Amino acid sequence: MADKKLKLFKVSADEVTLSFIAYVVSGLFALICVLPFIYVLVYSIIPYSEYLKNPFNLIPKNITFEAYKMAMDYKYLWTGYKNTIFIAIVGTICSLILLVLTAYPLAKRDLKGQKFIMTLWIITMFFSGGMIPNYLLIRSLGLLNNLWSVILPGLLGAYNLILMINYIRGLPTSIEEAALIEGANDIQVLFRIILPLCLPIIATLGLFTVVGYWNSYFDAIIYLTKREMWPLQLVLREIVFESAANEMELQGVEQRIIQPFTLKMASIIIATLPIMCVYPFLQKYFMAGLVLGGVKE
Repeated sequence: MADKKLKLFKVSADEVTLSFIAYVVSGLFALICVLPFIYVLVYSIIPYSEYLKNPFNLIPKNITFEAYKMAMDYKYLWTGYKNTIFIAIVGTICSLILLVLTAYPLAKRDLKGQKFIMTLWIITMFFSGGMIPNYLLIRSLGLLNNLWSVILPGLLGAYNLILMINYIRGLPTSIEEAALIEGANDIQVLFRIILPLCLPIIATLGLFTVVGYWNSYFDAIIYLTKREMWPLQLVLREIVFESAANEMELQGVEQRIIQPFTLKMASIIIATLPIMCVYPFLQKYFMAGLVLGGVKE
């Protein structure tokens, strides 16, 4: 009996040790991830002269929000916000709709030509048409200086499609068969049975998609030449370049170079903070099970 208690004590001690190590390692990784954001936040609210005295100080002595005021007064910042919000919301909604409508039939292994269609999708993961053909295609469609030129090229990615197909294939077939026996058609099965069970993967892929659209700027550089059509990231890029040029021109004039550096930091916070607020609302779906309310086989 004593030996049994001793073994249980050893097992418990080992579990506590492993849990402690896991928490320490996870905490260190979390600190490494959040530390750069803290530095940027601190740099955005301290005077530039204080930063020069101690670049690694995380406890500001003087706080100023002049950089945020300058960034918000920038001519194209709010139009960039408006364009980015439109691109992110409309692009994510359209992408998820096409994703569900495409993945559901391709998840059927008995679909004729399913393997051939999937092969075509997979090829796009390794090869693309190239920058010049894509530009000629967008121009021929009359989408230059149009926000849809940023939305359409990345509307349905092969990687997200594969994830959605594998998720649908992992759902119990008994649910779908029961619905078909009760007289439901394929459309009703998709929207009333399959779609509610796919909420976790839809939330996950939706988050990936909205972050991708929010951070995209390369397509905007190519297809959008009017500044009032620029998304937020392209406006932020211009602010960073302009502030860097100002720093080079105004070296040695400390009172005037306070603004360019802190302007860059404030612009980064302004651009990243809204998308970071989305994560807490979708976090619960990441922890959800593969099947919600499913039946046993």
